[in-house]
Amino acid sequence: MPGGQGYRARTRDLFKRGFRQKGYIPMSVYLTPYKLGDYVDIKVNAAVHKGMPHKFYHGKTGRVWNVTKRAVGVELLKQVNGRYIKKRLHVRVEHVKPSRCHEAFLRRCKENDEARHKAHLAGEPVPVTKRQPKGPRTEGFMLENVSMETITAIPYDILKEGVQM
Repeated sequence: MPGGQGYRARTRDLFKRGFRQKGYIPMSVYLTPYKLGDYVDIKVNAAVHKGMPHKFYHGKTGRVWNVTKRAVGVELLKQVNGRYIKKRLHVRVEHVKPSRCHEAFLRRCKENDEARHKAHLAGEPVPVTKRQPKGPRTEGFMLENVSMETITAIPYDILKEGVQM
């Protein structure tokens, strides 16, 4: 018999909930506020069949473009061949969680603003706030009181060693 090609085909492990995460859905899932422009991760909860997105969107991150009574509209990019198509889908809140992908950017913006403000108060030029790539490592370890010794292989001579029978 050929394999099924249904809407939830090959999702046995994909939609499985984590260790000690099974059972009832906590109230905080329903009380989490979502605002327009928030980044959210789509993480399907297989216990709730309503408002479940297609398996392709599981693990994808998008932005909220609409908030309804029980669901949020998520906008994300889907790669189709060589182009990216903007997709908009409504997903129930059980299948969505706030994303942390924007936290580092916001923290860096805040630190840069503080650095600029401090420089302005001190009358110094604006500091460079661009991220710099990591250069080569300068630290390491040094060996002291060690002499170099070259080791070579000793050639094997069958006549000199002698053949034992």
